[in-house]
Amino acid sequence: MNYLLDTHTLIRFLSGDDKLSHRSKEIIENQDNSKFISIATIWEIAIKLSLDKFKFEKGFKEFLNLIGENGFDIIPITFDNALIVSTLKFIHRDPFDRLIVAQAMTDNLTIITRDEFIERYDVKIIW
Repeated sequence: MNYLLDTHTLIRFLSGDDKLSHRSKEIIENQDNSKFISIATIWEIAIKLSLDKFKFEKGFKEFLNLIGENGFDIIPITFDNALIVSTLKFIHRDPFDRLIVAQAMTDNLTIITRDEFIERYDVKIIW
C-alpha cells in the first residue's frame, strides 16, 4: 500500500509519541508499505520551528535526517496538485493540509491522519 503521512503523524512517529495509534505505527514500520511525506509537511515543520510552535531537541537538520533514515519518500508539489487545491471545498482552511489532500488525490495515496477535517474530503484515510 501507499501512504502519505499528515504532519502530526510524522512528528509523532519521529518523536516516539505514544499518541500515535498502534495501527498507524505498524503501517509506518512495515517495510512492505511505501510511505511518503509531502514537501509541504517539511515546509510546515520549518515554519512551526521558527515560530517556536514545535521543538525537536536534536534540531531541524536531524529531523530531516530521520525522514531519510526511516525510508520516507518526499513528494514535490506539482501543477496537478495546485489544480486540485483550487477545486477543493473549503472544509479545511489549513493550506498545508489542503495540499496533502490534493497530493493524496493526485497520487491515490491513503493519508495517515486523525484530522477530522481531512476525513470530510473524498480521500482514503487511516488512523
